[in-house]
Amino acid sequence: MQLFFSRQFLIFLLTGGLAALVNFGSRIIYSEWLSYSSAILAAYVTGMVTAFLLARTLVFTSTQQSLQRSFADFSMINVLAVIQVWGISMLLASYLLPAMGFTQNIEEIAHAAGVIFPVFTSYLGHKYWSFR
Repeated sequence: MQLFFSRQFLIFLLTGGLAALVNFGSRIIYSEWLSYSSAILAAYVTGMVTAFLLARTLVFTSTQQSLQRSFADFSMINVLAVIQVWGISMLLASYLLPAMGFTQNIEEIAHAAGVIFPVFTSYLGHKYWSFR
């Protein structure tokens, strides 16, 4: 548990938070041209590239892996995370929030919840695999 109370995890949260804002904001922009579902996926890629650049330069600075290997591993971890983000966002927007009586900002609330969900699983994956 001390792993989640480290300086490295705090920096990961801050850089991940910035990448999440890029993800969230770009989804709103992409929604002008794409369906909600497609916009989530496109925004995730935008946020993922941002997250990789920040993580590589500010969080996991002592990695021994090459840039290409780190990006490949980072991408694999994010395939699992995007499944979580997309699934949670779609479930909330399509079923749970309307069933709870929400009528406004459903897509934004659902997407924000989806983006927040994989923080801990992603940190562990990146620490022990992407940037080991």
